[in-house]
Amino acid sequence: MALLADTAGLEVVGQLFQRLDQPVPKFFIGPGKVQEVAALREQTGAGLLIFDDELSPSQTRNLEEELQVGVIDRTALILDIFAQHARTHEGRLQVELAQYQYLLPRLRRQWTHLERQAGTGGGTSAGGVVGLRGPGETQLEIDRRLIDRRIAALKAQLADVHRHRELYRKRRRQSGVPVIALVGYTNAGKSTLLNALSGADIYTANQLFATLDPTTRQVTLTGGQAVLLTDTVGFIQKLPTQLVAAFRATLEEINEADLLLHVVDLTHANAQEHAQTVEATLKDLGVVQRPTLTVLNKVDLMGGIEPGAISGLVAEMGLPGDFVAVSAQRGWGLEALCARIEQALAEAMVTFDALIPYQRNDLVNLWHKRGVIEREDHGDTGTHILGRLPHELAGQFAAYRSDKG
Repeated sequence: MALLADTAGLEVVGQLFQRLDQPVPKFFIGPGKVQEVAALREQTGAGLLIFDDELSPSQTRNLEEELQVGVIDRTALILDIFAQHARTHEGRLQVELAQYQYLLPRLRRQWTHLERQAGTGGGTSAGGVVGLRGPGETQLEIDRRLIDRRIAALKAQLADVHRHRELYRKRRRQSGVPVIALVGYTNAGKSTLLNALSGADIYTANQLFATLDPTTRQVTLTGGQAVLLTDTVGFIQKLPTQLVAAFRATLEEINEADLLLHVVDLTHANAQEHAQTVEATLKDLGVVQRPTLTVLNKVDLMGGIEPGAISGLVAEMGLPGDFVAVSAQRGWGLEALCARIEQALAEAMVTFDALIPYQRNDLVNLWHKRGVIEREDHGDTGTHILGRLPHELAGQFAAYRSDKG
């Protein structure tokens, strides 16, 4: 929470916590703890109170009235950070949709001061005499309709973006270029790794959610194979459901990938918990049975420890056993990572034995670019190749297959 607050441009001046079996309906925390918060606010002069959980609209309103200070919850803070960092048109649409979905059930407290102007006589319930309801309720209904319309418009625009993205993915699948998606906890170093492997200059910063918009770059692996490497938004514990829903189209890039690189900040004290959060989020997104390679990043901050020591640390922390240790910042271990990527992609390909006529040298070139060649011989009628191909390309070579039986 302190890192989230810092990323949002806030200064943390104090913190309190309370263990409860369940939240208190009125304030979320107990009445005694509310008084402690009030005393700490008076002592520090804090102008904002942030809860590391989601508050109901009534709890937020009760706390603000009791403490006479602005109150937001974890979801509102993360939404604010996303709004600051969204740079592309799609990113802004996604964040705006999430903000409106969060705001809609909380509208009522925005107009409490106007609702008090409503007449309360006449014995009717809540709203006063029929025909004499206050402007607060009227404005509330108007705002609800406006927000409902805006949400519908944003969803329509995002659906259009999704169609364009699906066309792009279809062309990409037809080309047979393997796609690798970088996933991981926020600030694990995904963008830095993308820059190190591709030579790109993607924005990086030592802060949470520096990257929101997916970025794809072509990378040539050590063996000469070309792949597309996609950076995705970082995950975090208790990621707001509004954001997961709004960013679903973007996160579908993960489900389309041939291989996932799960980047873990090995130096973080909660690395195991972060890895489990990422795995749980992927499961929630429906990403299952996707080939995954764990990349343990930032080993330079540990003095470049020996592989054996890293293995012991991985076992101790309960991280996945299949891993590559790297330093994206220093460029350490990148050749080993490329080799492991090639191995993982090869294992996901289909074995093929084909005799390709010389007049179809374009297919030979395609195999060299997109597949793995184990043996290549030139005969009287064509080129005999034994190797592996991406499933998407296998159909183009079916007519020349030598092992049809």
